[in-house]
Amino acid sequence: MSDGATKKVKVTLRKSVNGRLKSHRACVRGLGLRRIRHSKVIEDTPCTRGMINKVAYLLDVEEV
Repeated sequence: MSDGATKKVKVTLRKSVNGRLKSHRACVRGLGLRRIRHSKVIEDTPCTRGMINKVAYLLDVEEV
């Protein structure tokens, strides 16, 4: 890949983090999501992909 062609994904929080495991809440917060229907475009790295996979049941993920 060239310098400016990093892959991006758009993550959207679809379910509440209330009552979830502390580590799952931390992953959602680490992705930059604050409330239901909040979206962020983030780089698709192995680190962020691991956090997305851990809380995939709370998120919608789209390739950008």
